[in-house]
Amino acid sequence: MTTSRKKNTTLSATKGTLPRTIKLQERREAKADTGKVIVVCGAGGFIGGHLVQKLVNDGYTVRAVDKKPQNFWYQRSSKAQNLTLNLEMYENCEQALNGADLVYNLAADMGGMGFIELNKGLCMLSVLINTHLLMAARKCGVGRFFYASSACVYAGYKQKTTDNPGLCEADAYPADPEDGYGWEKLFSERMCRHFREDFGIETRVARYHNVYGPHGTYDGGREKAPAAICRKVIQAKLSGKKEIEIWGDGQQTRSFMYIDDCIYGTETITASDILYPINLGSSEMVSINQLVDMVEKIAGIKLKRKYNLSAPKGVRGRSSDNTLIQKELAWEPSIRLYDGLEKTYAWIHNEIQSGRSEKAIVNVA
Repeated sequence: MTTSRKKNTTLSATKGTLPRTIKLQERREAKADTGKVIVVCGAGGFIGGHLVQKLVNDGYTVRAVDKKPQNFWYQRSSKAQNLTLNLEMYENCEQALNGADLVYNLAADMGGMGFIELNKGLCMLSVLINTHLLMAARKCGVGRFFYASSACVYAGYKQKTTDNPGLCEADAYPADPEDGYGWEKLFSERMCRHFREDFGIETRVARYHNVYGPHGTYDGGREKAPAAICRKVIQAKLSGKKEIEIWGDGQQTRSFMYIDDCIYGTETITASDILYPINLGSSEMVSINQLVDMVEKIAGIKLKRKYNLSAPKGVRGRSSDNTLIQKELAWEPSIRLYDGLEKTYAWIHNEIQSGRSEKAIVNVA
């Protein structure tokens, strides 16, 4: 398996001294007061749904917000206050954040490469969400604000080969992000920085690298590679048509982070003193062909591969350099890709075989 981790000697992503290292024991003792009101924006989505479930299970008071009708949320908790609001509108942001102590902004119009390459304008409009949430956070006196950024902010000229050594935080500049989606994320990172510097909101930013797992989209054009490959292998196995279409030549490389690592890292970064955007992703880099190999092994099948060279492919190689997160948190995402794929495959297989509509997945807990 192709793996890569860049050993970067320049640890600072910004000028100046790095914030102090957050020790594991200190983080456990500094857990937020469960009486505080936490708002999760984008709660009807994949990551947001998992975060809400984690927070309510930990006893927090949670307000879950998404613009989708609630019967289209991937997960919905009866223990949370669930609101359907379009956060592109400022007045809705103010309603969502009234009385809030902590905000997680995971809301965005996005998807896998098949979506973001063909919907650049829609992706850019997500700038309204973060801008209006920050404005509302200032007015409502929100103390801490987390923004979910993306590895798509990284410069394209750093991602032209399959043997990518790992993208470190400084590789976002000079700027050349993914057109549309990446530019929106990079601009919103700067908005978070300046609202912290100018208005005193404690903003925290994590750059997610390809999050996957159960209770997310696996069909319809917004799915990412792990879910798409799982779906294709399952459909090939169930139909008896033993072939699979792969976008590109299969040699392009990525790293994929399981949802449990994402949720732990998101909470930990939010509670930390890390002031600059930081990678949150796995350093286990694989090619798309290797990803297919893993899913085939899980399924117990071997498929004929058809390569669609005209399909959206994204950058040639991308992985997460975890030097900074190891330094700051003495931790990095560590769930093996194969282990996470087993759980993801089993969930998608159950959804497809049961005949449930992927557009109306709701778990009420």
